[in-house]
Amino acid sequence: MSYDHMLLPSGVAATPAEVDAYFVTQEGRAETPAVAALAAELNDRNAELPEADSFLSTSVGGVPYGAALHIASPYDAIGFVRSLVFELATPRDYAVYDPQLTWLIDPAGHIPVTVTHGGAGEFPYLTETLAHFWVRELADPNPYLIVEREPQVYIQTYRNSAQDFTLEYRDGAPGRHFTTQVAGADTVAELIWAWTRRNHERLDQLSWERLEL
Repeated sequence: MSYDHMLLPSGVAATPAEVDAYFVTQEGRAETPAVAALAAELNDRNAELPEADSFLSTSVGGVPYGAALHIASPYDAIGFVRSLVFELATPRDYAVYDPQLTWLIDPAGHIPVTVTHGGAGEFPYLTETLAHFWVRELADPNPYLIVEREPQVYIQTYRNSAQDFTLEYRDGAPGRHFTTQVAGADTVAELIWAWTRRNHERLDQLSWERLEL
């Protein structure tokens, strides 16, 4: 059984339903040059490895699927494949769709940061849309989200209940680590996005306590 990632041009869909509809429009269309280049790079990277270390379940591309690309990988290679897919897709202005999670991760308006999602691992950028989506969806057993600009410079949240969140940020040294409580997923997402954009106006309006670890 394989884990799937789907690539599609940025901006052509905004919801899982629109993603599915877009894929239908691509069936039978000639492979685009962008997809051919992406597929060739993935196949070449995979071919460089011993067969036992292959990260593709089967070679990708070479089928009439227009501007879309299907990538199937073994489950034990999910993290590696995801990282590689973003490395190749983002500079080409391609979005990544995860049909298992029904997540569309589109780079439009993105800011490069390291995002750690408690339930799904690491991602290389954040957008305003993703900030709201991911915070709203935080759920047990790991209901946290971390956005890191550089080592020890980050903002993170933990969902305590449906409406109650702990929000923390650290600005380098241990003495620059603060915490507060915030109500509402959308408010938390707005604060995280503001921090990501280096806009601290709303953050400075909150009552922060220094966090002693």
